[in-house]
Amino acid sequence: MAVPLQNSGVLSLAPISEKSDELWTAQNTTDSRNPVVESSEFAYRATDLVRINDDGVKNAAKHIRQKLLVEGYTPRTWRTHALHICPSEPYNAEDPLNKSVLDWIFLISSLNFSFWSEKEGRPDRYGVEWRTGWESEETKIWTGYWSLVASLNRALEEDIPITDPQFYSSETLCPDSLIEHVFRKADQSTESIPLLRERIAVMREVGFILCNGYGGSFKGFLDEFQRQHDGRGTSLDLASMVANIFPAFRDEVYYEGTKVCLWKRAQILVAETWAAFYPASPSDPHPLFPGPQGPEIRRLTMFADYRVPQILHHLCILTYPASLLRKLHAHTPLAPGSREEISLRVSSIIAVERVREEILHLIKHEEGGDSDAASRAGVVSSVLIDFYLWDLAKKVESGEEKIENIETAEIVPIHRTRSVWY
Repeated sequence: MAVPLQNSGVLSLAPISEKSDELWTAQNTTDSRNPVVESSEFAYRATDLVRINDDGVKNAAKHIRQKLLVEGYTPRTWRTHALHICPSEPYNAEDPLNKSVLDWIFLISSLNFSFWSEKEGRPDRYGVEWRTGWESEETKIWTGYWSLVASLNRALEEDIPITDPQFYSSETLCPDSLIEHVFRKADQSTESIPLLRERIAVMREVGFILCNGYGGSFKGFLDEFQRQHDGRGTSLDLASMVANIFPAFRDEVYYEGTKVCLWKRAQILVAETWAAFYPASPSDPHPLFPGPQGPEIRRLTMFADYRVPQILHHLCILTYPASLLRKLHAHTPLAPGSREEISLRVSSIIAVERVREEILHLIKHEEGGDSDAASRAGVVSSVLIDFYLWDLAKKVESGEEKIENIETAEIVPIHRTRSVWY
């Protein structure tokens, strides 16, 4: 039996239990495995539902390796997305743009949950009309995750400082009605953004914490993080501190009495920050992780959501039992913390870890390459594999791209769990 952090889609901003001493903190992750991996391995065995296909892992690893290492899908790809706001280069710690980018990434990651629609594939689903990119005057309807990004960008263009924690934490400066205006739907949409009340609650909470402990910015949080770690903090240390300090990022459940850390948004916040500020040369130190170990991005996992499991199944990396397939095809909601939901998420985490290991094996044993260097640079990491798979899932589902030369299964619907965690 699982004990989820939320019930019936209502956000809980409190810790999951009185066992706060068990929470992973920045101090106890150093020199240890990511607790997401360890607890997911337990839950993978305990749920015994979604399974990992070893042959599918090997076949897909060759395809993904081609994309990452030959066709150049790198951390710098982050800067090519049309809606992203990019930091200045070369990096200048005093440039106010960089502080603004960090606050922008932080708010997006805080609200990066539950974008699936009951009207999936229909023109009247929730969407946001905004430019096709910062450099374009043409507009389009953005849906899913990109509707969030477009909403915030549109607000900034309208001179609403929506990504400033000191603004959105204040009900006086930023009343609920203004937030509703920021997320207003396109004219053709007949539904609003999901979980609006919960999103407002998250904004108030995370903004309050930043303003009352970290100088009112995510940069202030990062400065304190590195101060606590004497400038040697890594990506896993940062993800752990985010999950520990911000209850709204504490994506954890108890399953059969054991805590399972999933940390989707905590890790993606760190990964987006890492990618946004990734230096032009992989040999240059990362400006936000200046310690001798660097960011150690290889220690983060993929971000367990509903889109990546879909593409992992399509690539025959994951296999679903018939009972689960029936529920997915029938669009049956899966409750947060249910056996099926936990199995889908933890299986995805372990599967991507195995794909990463297989790619490194190919580099080392079949090509005679330096797999350690590829891992250290983050070119072969679960983070970058996730970035690629998420983009691929959207392209395959829309018919923009078709995977060839490896076995695939039919694209099945995403699992439907209305949750503040992903």
